[in-house]
Amino acid sequence: MSLERKMGMATRDAYGKALVEIGQINPDVIVMDADLSKSTKTEFFGKAFPDRFIDIGIQEMNLVGIATGLASCGKIPFISSFACFLMCKGYEQLRVGVAFPHLNVKVVTSHSGISVGEDGASQQSVEDLALAATLVGFVVMSPSDEFQTRALVKLAASYKGPVYIRTGRPKAPVIYNEKTSFEIGKGILLRSGKDVTLVATGLMVFEALEAAENLKIKGIDASVVDIHTIKPIDRDLLIKEARKTGAVVVAEEHLIWGGLGSAVSQALSQACPVPVEFVGLDDTYAESGRPDELLEKYGLTSKNIASVAEKVVARKSK
Repeated sequence: MSLERKMGMATRDAYGKALVEIGQINPDVIVMDADLSKSTKTEFFGKAFPDRFIDIGIQEMNLVGIATGLASCGKIPFISSFACFLMCKGYEQLRVGVAFPHLNVKVVTSHSGISVGEDGASQQSVEDLALAATLVGFVVMSPSDEFQTRALVKLAASYKGPVYIRTGRPKAPVIYNEKTSFEIGKGILLRSGKDVTLVATGLMVFEALEAAENLKIKGIDASVVDIHTIKPIDRDLLIKEARKTGAVVVAEEHLIWGGLGSAVSQALSQACPVPVEFVGLDDTYAESGRPDELLEKYGLTSKNIASVAEKVVARKSK
């Protein structure tokens, strides 16, 4: 059994559209890109507000540096590039120029995870959430569909302080709608169960929902929690679910080191230690291939989430 997989737009497209909506009401918003506006979808803003859009060229460190200057003058800069380029090349500038003075810079990257596909490991960012989470004072978010993306981008624009948001290249299954309300730092309980809690972010949220349906056939009642904000994480919701189900599976399109899994484990180990298993990339880069092939090969599927859930449920009885 599976849910209806209704495909919406890619989260990167939703980001581009949200930027235009924000630009219409806030003249202080400035958007900058590193020669990838067609891919990050900041081109939407550039066409609507050419006087507030700057293409810096292929120089991610300067992209961050110019953003710090604009933020220091009261502007709200949104800067974008591929996740692996901006986070890896611009990390020092983000640390010293944005995090240390706690400037109001919004970093929104595209082409996150391995669902980038054929571009290969050099452009598949599997460490961006970990890097962003180590930046002091940053809010770190990973939306799961177009509606959540647009809402989180708008929340980021009104939030006073540095924010990191990852978006993706492929179309994403629709989970929410335009009426859904979101809050920074607050997870969403999409499904309540009693045997295991599936905690997911980004593209893995729909996979977790589908896994819960498949587990139901086997008599396992699973909760599903969407953690769209990795930092600050919703400790209260995680602890409540862990106490209820006694077992947790964390699924993310990211290395299992330093991302959502690490944040969940830290929160639970301090207040409610329970068996936890992980679905993600285990200390490896991915190959080049179609997104569906890569997600299947590296276990980022509802089938694997369900299998890992059975494993963690079995650990409860030992």
